Amino acid sequence: MKALTWHGKSDIRCESVPDPKIQHPRDAIIKVTACAICGSDLHIFDGVMPGMEGGDILGHETMGEVVEVGSENKALKVGDRVVVPFTISCGECFFCKKGFFSGCERTNPDKEKAEKLWGHSPAGLFGYTHLLGGYAGGQAEYLRVPYADVGPIKVPTGLTDEQVLFLSDIFPTGYMAADFCNIQPEDTIAIWGCGPVGQFAIKSAFLLGAARVIAIDTVPERLALAAASGAITIDFMKEDVYDRIQDLTHGRGADACIDAVGTEPRTGASFDSVIDRVKVATFMGTDRPHVLRQAIQSCRNFGTVSIVGVYGGLLDNIPMGSAINRGLTFRMAQTPVQHYLPKLLDRVVRGEIDPSFVITHTASLEEGPELYKTFRDKKDGCIKVVLKP
Repeated sequence: MKALTWHGKSDIRCESVPDPKIQHPRDAIIKVTACAICGSDLHIFDGVMPGMEGGDILGHETMGEVVEVGSENKALKVGDRVVVPFTISCGECFFCKKGFFSGCERTNPDKEKAEKLWGHSPAGLFGYTHLLGGYAGGQAEYLRVPYADVGPIKVPTGLTDEQVLFLSDIFPTGYMAADFCNIQPEDTIAIWGCGPVGQFAIKSAFLLGAARVIAIDTVPERLALAAASGAITIDFMKEDVYDRIQDLTHGRGADACIDAVGTEPRTGASFDSVIDRVKVATFMGTDRPHVLRQAIQSCRNFGTVSIVGVYGGLLDNIPMGSAINRGLTFRMAQTPVQHYLPKLLDRVVRGEIDPSFVITHTASLEEGPELYKTFRDKKDGCIKVVLKP
């Protein structure tokens, strides 16, 4: 089959690889009908995430048709059309039973590596480094799905691939970011990053009852899409973000702040962002937490900082004095997608949201490597890429 594979920093190739096979009785094999390039895939593309090996198949936003089912899998049958969560979960361990599917104790065969870096291991993820299981990803013609009687959700007839594909990751992630904020009717929510996850966080904040959403970015197309969803926009290259939020909130600060950027914010937005870049380049740091610092400073007393942007290692110069003295609450996670899937699918079915609004580019798998560059460089108005194998 054809798949997108990693061969080093900025080196993604579409090449022939062996077809996946059933390895466990609870497995399923799906024929991929749509997959996507995620913003967190760009961290791999840029060589930021450790644990990649040459030839690894990328991708964790995937859906398709079931073509083979393991003997113990009674939840699926051949021909079912499903969306596959990016978090691989057993459904039976301590964390899965509590609904914390992304903390599954059983699905990361490389958990010792993760434990050395993070203390404890999260669940295995599709296409996302050998710290998280080394599972083949879904930017391919076929995908093996472990524990397929727990993760995939069947798609009702009448919905297009484009309407449901993002239930695999970015819609639940954006929704979780807003859900973490415990939104009240008069709340103002500030969101850093208007990429795909940020766009879903904006939509979700309004769905959950926010009075105002402030969206922060500098890419014109992203800011325009945020404004179309009803957000007040701030271009961080033209305005001081903290000062503008203070002005909009009469000096109180935002009720909750969402970091939907993570480890690779744009360098040059402020002096500390330049310092972060220098530290990473000289191996004095692993991540660039400029956005997180700004979110903490811009949040009101006893507000919430919700973090869904991906960080990989250690963060430097975080203003914990500000957080502690002002009573901030931090919420963060890799998304337990299975927890959110049913309720979000219901919202799509009821017409409350059409997730396809973020798609700007649809292409073949063979065009994937070039579109990684387009997406990373924010060219051609690119906000979200969907690939059709």
